[in-house]
Amino acid sequence: FSFFGHNFLSVATLINILASSYYIGFLAIGQTFVIISGGIDLSVGTVMMCSALIGGVAYNVWHWPIALALGLVIVVATLFGILNGIIVAKLKIPPFIATLGTMMISMGFGAIISRVMTMRFPTITEPDGVFKFVFYKTQGGFPIGAVWLAGFFVIASVILGKTLLGRYTYSIGSNEEATRLSGVGVDNCRIGVYAISGFFAGLGAIVYISAYTSIIPGTGNGIELLAIAGVIIGGTSLAGGIGTLSGTLIGVYIMSILRQGLMSMNLQGQWQTFFTGIVVIGAVLLDNYRIKKANEIKKV
Repeated sequence: FSFFGHNFLSVATLINILASSYYIGFLAIGQTFVIISGGIDLSVGTVMMCSALIGGVAYNVWHWPIALALGLVIVVATLFGILNGIIVAKLKIPPFIATLGTMMISMGFGAIISRVMTMRFPTITEPDGVFKFVFYKTQGGFPIGAVWLAGFFVIASVILGKTLLGRYTYSIGSNEEATRLSGVGVDNCRIGVYAISGFFAGLGAIVYISAYTSIIPGTGNGIELLAIAGVIIGGTSLAGGIGTLSGTLIGVYIMSILRQGLMSMNLQGQWQTFFTGIVVIGAVLLDNYRIKKANEIKKV
């Protein structure tokens, strides 16, 4: 990219890479928990936008203080995550179908609550716009969102690597029935995992509305695929039981570097999507090869 692109190796490009990874990074962290457990969450993109829209309604229509409106964003997204968990764990609906349903529900719910209107958030010149400096970029242009992402990455890593929920998440993804027979509350763990995914979708929503002044219903369709792609590229297995959050962040930044590199080569957005898809397919093929080799070793 530095050879073919214009000014790719620059501070401005580095800041753009970091800034374009914020909300996708948060979504991908939550998605990692779900995929390691053997599930998938197709609703994170629309849940992120739905919660942002409802936060916009709270701020613009109900005249809530911006801090309470942002808090509502987190609550709404987490509740959607819990709903996903209940549908998957208690109603025994496959994760793909369950979250496809809640993807459409959240998309419609956000449009209904907002009355299909654009929700505006304060600009940096308004008093309430100070939250943009807190969650997105400082007045000096420092990408403060990267600090928030790093902080929650550490917290999530502790949960996944040092707590019972984290250990059970890996165990459920590796062998759900054996985990259940060992006395683990698999259903509650699944609900917890999807709640975490919803919570991180809420964080992604806050960072997103910090970066943009307005949001409309339908914005963000397909964002969940970018998050899933980052998780897969980072080495998390779609079969469950294998994955790391550090790998996920690396995957997210690889995608961001790819997009910025293609932009520096003056390639249009559809080419960015095209090459991202190729990278994802390659990552899945590598994952399948790794699983096949592992199974062959077990047979021996």
